[in-house]
Amino acid sequence: MGTPLMISVAGVRGIVGETLTPPVVARFSAAFARSLGQGPVVVGRDARRSGPMIYRAVAAGLTAAGRDVIDIGLATTPATQVAVETRHAAGGVILTASHNPAPWNALKFLSDRGEFLDAERGAEVRRRFEADEDLWVGFDRLGGESVEPGALAWHLKRVMDLPFVDLAAIRRRALKVVVDGCASVGGVAVPRLLRELGCQVTELDCTPDGNFTRELEPLPEHLGALRAKVREARADLGVALDPDSDRAAFVDAAGTPLGEEYSLALATQVVLAAKPGPVVTNLSTSRIMDSVCARAGVTLHRTPVGEAHVVAGMRALGAVVGGEGNGGVIVPAAHYGRDGLVAAALVCQALSGDGTTLRALADALPRLSMVKTKLARADEAWDRTAPRLRAAFPDHQADAADGLRLSRGEEWVHIRPSGTEPVVRIIAESPGEVRTRELIETARRALVGA
Repeated sequence: MGTPLMISVAGVRGIVGETLTPPVVARFSAAFARSLGQGPVVVGRDARRSGPMIYRAVAAGLTAAGRDVIDIGLATTPATQVAVETRHAAGGVILTASHNPAPWNALKFLSDRGEFLDAERGAEVRRRFEADEDLWVGFDRLGGESVEPGALAWHLKRVMDLPFVDLAAIRRRALKVVVDGCASVGGVAVPRLLRELGCQVTELDCTPDGNFTRELEPLPEHLGALRAKVREARADLGVALDPDSDRAAFVDAAGTPLGEEYSLALATQVVLAAKPGPVVTNLSTSRIMDSVCARAGVTLHRTPVGEAHVVAGMRALGAVVGGEGNGGVIVPAAHYGRDGLVAAALVCQALSGDGTTLRALADALPRLSMVKTKLARADEAWDRTAPRLRAAFPDHQADAADGLRLSRGEEWVHIRPSGTEPVVRIIAESPGEVRTRELIETARRALVGA
C-alpha cells in the first residue's frame, strides 16, 4: 500500500506523481479559491524540483476558479505570509513539504491575514474538494496571473524594523556566521538579512536548486557539514534552515549544535527583556521555556501542536512572542507566523554585547534531555491506544488536548499522530538522558501493545 495523501487543516501533502498529482493539486486549489472572499491569491514556493510543475497546476486551478494569481516565485514561507498581508490578498498558497523528503510536496493554505487556516476553514476547503460540485468558471471569468518580485524585500523590512533588533549594536559586533541554506529559499534570504545586519557570512548549500545534500530537518544529527564549516571558518555561530525557512537551528563557535529547542528559548529571552508579556508554545516544546518565562515573571501558555493553534492562542492572549520547539519563532511585531529570519535576527541581537558567546547563552539555560522519535502509524484506532498509554504511566498527569501528554514533576512524554507524515510521534524530556529514554521505551511498548 502506498503512502496516502496527507490532508490536514493547513493543506494537503503527498508524493509527487503518486498521490499529489496535477488533477489533485488543481482541484484542491480551486476548492481553496471558492472558500475565499474577493481578491487575488499569492503563491510562493520553495526550491523543490517539483515546484515549477506544482505551481502550474495550482495556477491552473486558481485561475480556472476565477481567481487572479500573484506569483512571488521562490520564496520562504514567512515571506509568502507577509506578501499576503502586503498585497491585501484574499489568501495565499505556499508550495512546500517542509521537512518531508524530496519526493514530497504540499499546498499550504493561508487566510487573508497571512495565517494558516483554522479547523473550520480547513474543513470547508476539504469539503469542497471532495464534494461532487463544479468549481470552475466560464471563459469570460477566468483569472489572470502577475509576477511580484518584491516579497523578500517586504519580509526583510519587517524583520529589520523589529523593536527588539538594535541594528547598530549588531553591526558593531560584526559576527561571523555560516548559513546552511538547505539548498532552498533560505539560502538566499538569510545571507541577505545577515549581511544587512553587518555580519560576515559564509554560505553552505545556499544555491536554491532543490538538490538536498542532508536530511531536511535542522536536527543536530543532520548538521555535520555545518559543524565542520563553522570550525573551518572560525565563525561565531552557524544557522541551519529547513527548505521553507520557517525553522532555524544554531551551532556554536566550536561546531556544537544547540538543538532546535534553544532557538525559541533564546529568541524569547530577547523579546521579554524589552517587552514582558504572555508567551505561547505547544505541548511538545521543552520545559526550558517554563524556566525562561519564570525568570522574566511572565506566564507561559501551551496549545496543541501546529502553527495555527499557537497563533490562535497568541492572538487570544495578546502574546508578545511564541512558537514551537522545532525552531519556529513567532513574533507578532513582524507577523503571525514561524520565521527562521526572525529567529536569526534575535539570536544575533542576543550576541550583540561585547564578548557574548552562543555557548554561554545556552549554558545559562537549564540542561534537560529531550528525545524525539516516531513509529509507523498502526491501523488501530487512537481510542484503543490511549488507555494503554495512560496505564503505562499511572502516576503521570494526562493532557488529551493533542494526542496524549503525560507529565510528572520535571518529566513528560507526548504521544500524538502526526499531521504531516503517516507516523505517531513520541517526544519525551527529563533532567537525564537515561530516564528520558526509559520514557520513550515505555511509550513505544504501550503503542505496539507489547
